[in-house]
Amino acid sequence: MDVSIVVPLKNEEESLPELEAWVRRVCESNGLSYELILVDDGSTDKSWNIIQQLNQQSPVVRGIKFRRNYGKSAALHTGFQIASGEVVITMDADLQDSPDEIPELCRMIREDRYDLVSGWKKVRHDPVSKTIPTKLFNAVTRWMSGIHLHDFNCGLKAYRNDVVKTIEVYGEMHRYIPVIAKWAGFNRIGEKVVEHRARQYGSTKFGGLERFINGPLDLISISFVGKFGKRPMHFFGTLGFFSFLIGTAILIWLTISKIVYQEYGIAERPLFFFGILALIVGTQLFLTGFLAEMINRNSSIRNSYLIEKEI
Repeated sequence: MDVSIVVPLKNEEESLPELEAWVRRVCESNGLSYELILVDDGSTDKSWNIIQQLNQQSPVVRGIKFRRNYGKSAALHTGFQIASGEVVITMDADLQDSPDEIPELCRMIREDRYDLVSGWKKVRHDPVSKTIPTKLFNAVTRWMSGIHLHDFNCGLKAYRNDVVKTIEVYGEMHRYIPVIAKWAGFNRIGEKVVEHRARQYGSTKFGGLERFINGPLDLISISFVGKFGKRPMHFFGTLGFFSFLIGTAILIWLTISKIVYQEYGIAERPLFFFGILALIVGTQLFLTGFLAEMINRNSSIRNSYLIEKEI
């Protein structure tokens, strides 16, 4: 199969028929064999009924329905697991991403040999309350990750199949898939200016200020896991060693001062308490490293989701 198109959605009943028809028209006119994977992330409208109808009309439409809302990362991860296309493309269901971009995205993955191509909505049709936080978010992410993309959170992206089968997306990490891919060893990351269309139906699911606050925290988590996820003792052990060393040196110096120089009031000096604190912190960091190593050996079930139906 040439391309798998993974679409996470929540309450998008009005846009789904138009999206399916548009994707079918583009893929068929360009001779692309495809599958359209629609992941219903706990919709409360008639989205799942629409997906069932589309599946009856066209067998290339596949559907997954979560029992409750888990978030976009969960929907993408589940869609990635069943995607079988040589190229995997993600897009939003609200028709703000244009399926006309599919052929060129496929070409960039196949012919230009990119591992991942991220869309860049250079001209946006969003309110200022959304565009300003988005620009700040992208600037912070570029600075912290070293990846020079203009629009990390663009839903329209293309991947080689082995990329989506290798990376793990959970929590709210879908915003940082390029960062996750880079840490996984997929360094050929490109960017393409894509059309951004005004929303026709429903309302935005944008997280606003909350996304800008939580975003850098998620990025720090990804960076830490990428560097030390398989060797946490290297991080905690190094900090613990230096903390313990500093504390030991302080207490040795104070002991020498007490015995050799006959200094009094050692136990009342702030330096004494700092030395004790450094020893305690160093010991705690060592223990944290050991516990992290033990936990790291156990299998993770963080990407286990309850699926109600699948077609």
